[in-house]
Amino acid sequence: MIDIRHQNRINIIKTLFSLSFQNDNSLITEENVVLNKILKKNKEIEEIISKYAPRYPIEKISKIDLAILKLSIYELILDRQNPPKVIIDEAVELAKEYGNSRSYSFINGVLGTALKDLEKNNDK
Repeated sequence: MIDIRHQNRINIIKTLFSLSFQNDNSLITEENVVLNKILKKNKEIEEIISKYAPRYPIEKISKIDLAILKLSIYELILDRQNPPKVIIDEAVELAKEYGNSRSYSFINGVLGTALKDLEKNNDK
């Protein structure tokens, strides 16, 4: 049986992935609060991703990896409701499940760098 939080994350990344191909507002429901928050902060989230993955322009990141990163960056930096290690572990699992053979390593690196920076800034 799949954890409901895991299933919700899967639904969010699938929708973000779909939206990267077509701007179909019918995919967006008001019930999905997290998805709506991610979409409202999309520009800010993409800037954060660019900061922590500087060698990879947003348009060059695979669309599924980008969807996973958008959700994870939102949870890690903007929402901060779950422990960072849980967010990163979940993102890596999603990358293993939906990404290519290198996705999980890339996502782990980006989120790990973001977490180090976040922890460093919190220590100030």
